[in-house]
Amino acid sequence: MTTKHELIMSYIEKLPVGDKISVRKVAQNMRVSEGTAYRAIKEAENAGYVSTIKRVGTIRIERKIKENIEKLTYAEILNMTDGQVLGGRTGLHKTLNRFVIGAMTIEAMERYVEAKHLIIVGNRVNAQKLALEKGAAVLITGGFGTNDEVIKLANELELPIISTSYDTFTVATLINRAIYDRLIKKEILFVSDILKPITEVTALQSTNTVATYYQLQESTGHNRYPVINKNGRLVGVVSPKDISDHPSTTAIDNLMTRHPIVVGEQMTVPSVAHMMIWEGIELIPVVKENQTLVGIVSREDVLKAMQLMQRQPQIGETLDDTIVNQFIFPESSYSKDETFKFKVTPQMTNHIGTLSYGVLSQTLCEVVQQMMTSAKHQNMMIESMTIYFLKPIQMDSLLEFEPLLLEQSRKTAKIDITVKVDNQIMSKALVSVQIIER
Repeated sequence: MTTKHELIMSYIEKLPVGDKISVRKVAQNMRVSEGTAYRAIKEAENAGYVSTIKRVGTIRIERKIKENIEKLTYAEILNMTDGQVLGGRTGLHKTLNRFVIGAMTIEAMERYVEAKHLIIVGNRVNAQKLALEKGAAVLITGGFGTNDEVIKLANELELPIISTSYDTFTVATLINRAIYDRLIKKEILFVSDILKPITEVTALQSTNTVATYYQLQESTGHNRYPVINKNGRLVGVVSPKDISDHPSTTAIDNLMTRHPIVVGEQMTVPSVAHMMIWEGIELIPVVKENQTLVGIVSREDVLKAMQLMQRQPQIGETLDDTIVNQFIFPESSYSKDETFKFKVTPQMTNHIGTLSYGVLSQTLCEVVQQMMTSAKHQNMMIESMTIYFLKPIQMDSLLEFEPLLLEQSRKTAKIDITVKVDNQIMSKALVSVQIIER
């Protein structure tokens, strides 16, 4: 039986791209409460079917796929430049693949401007008109406007013409920053990227028996299964521990673990890894908001994904990348006589010119990561960190980190780290880690 939530999601997906969506309108059309409509719209936004834009509202958009996440929509340009739409509002959902500063003659624009471009110009009406005719949207800087002819053309072609009070340099900087952020996001893995979809998942029905469990175990080679009801909603999980020593006729519903830990498709892989290590679980069901099972994620899936994330090149440089670039790591595998060196740059300092506490914390995490990976080739996650001694560290200082492994078990380790500058102790820290086993 299809739920109200699923019917609303289907209704939203079938709306034409560019249509405006409101909670009240959806609630009236689908005859549901505004709370139910709101939850469905939020899930549609997470799935990439709709977008909420400042001063525009919530509109149906083309679903963004991960490979195109670096592309911006004209609506996002409107939002980031605090702009005003002069014409072509229905085209705000479209994406641009390049932006061009129109500091050129009309003859040059004839050869240079193409469809899906965003042309940044001032109050040159002839340049604005030419850009629209070429299939490009227009962003007018300096707070200038345009004439009725250009606005009419923009409406006919469904190409936005936007006016902003910012100057051209500021606008270009804002757009570059937004594209750069998307390049970083492109490299982040989510549960939706690694999950095993429901079509490939073996699940037990709550009405099945222990005998059915053993049959599945023999045919699939797995021993942990999600348990669903007749509507496909998750009601529990079952493992060997749950069914051991019970008669084969016992119903799974009486033995399964109810209210299991679950995740959504938009949770990041590192967050799931931390959850699995902390809770000591091997399998996590992936569900929609209404608890409908959409797939599963295993510990092996998470480990493979995290190894891939470590190997792949980072297209956009994050703050962590900036910090790592200042390290001088030992050339050989770690030994207790090796030290890690780090140069403090001005951008890593606080308002009084000493090393930021947050940067110091990240450098300590990086030292532990490098030490554990190099020495034992192990994947690990930081569990806790205590900086129990700290002196102000000046900019341009060359830090030397001396990590000491205090103890290690199969699942945990404790490392004491001494930070020195010119052989003087500047900081001491104790770090506990969880070791990830396959």
